[in-house]
Amino acid sequence: MHADHPPTPQTRQAVARRTPPARRTALATGLALLLGPGLLRAQPAPAGDGARWYAAAVAMREQAMSWGDQPYGAVLVQGGRIIGNGPSRVVKNRNPDAHAEREALRDALERWGPAAVRGAVLYSTSPPCAACESAAARAGVARLVFGETLVDGGVPTLR
Repeated sequence: MHADHPPTPQTRQAVARRTPPARRTALATGLALLLGPGLLRAQPAPAGDGARWYAAAVAMREQAMSWGDQPYGAVLVQGGRIIGNGPSRVVKNRNPDAHAEREALRDALERWGPAAVRGAVLYSTSPPCAACESAAARAGVARLVFGETLVDGGVPTLR
């Protein structure tokens, strides 16, 4: 990657979630040379106050499913309010990059600008892919909260 992005424990943890145990040590060592501090702290689905934001992400998932898209939704929260909404638009927009998490980021960046996104919390209905985690980290998202794991098998795809 770039020399101006030093390694972080959070990055190594994110990779470890998706990597078989035998490969984790080698990858963590390699990533230590590539990636920088202050990325995401992944956490399970919220209870208490965070439940209302997670419910908003679920509403985004329902919206995506209403038009026949993949069952994913996300919201970006800053200062006690939603600053970005993101239903999956992969099928609708015929864009494999239109994941819910990146749609929420795009929405917030377009409406409020980069300063509003820094330090925000991204709520997602399922664990995000590595590209969405990276986009959130580069945008300055402080925390990622996600729900159940969904497998893409059987969900709509681009045609």
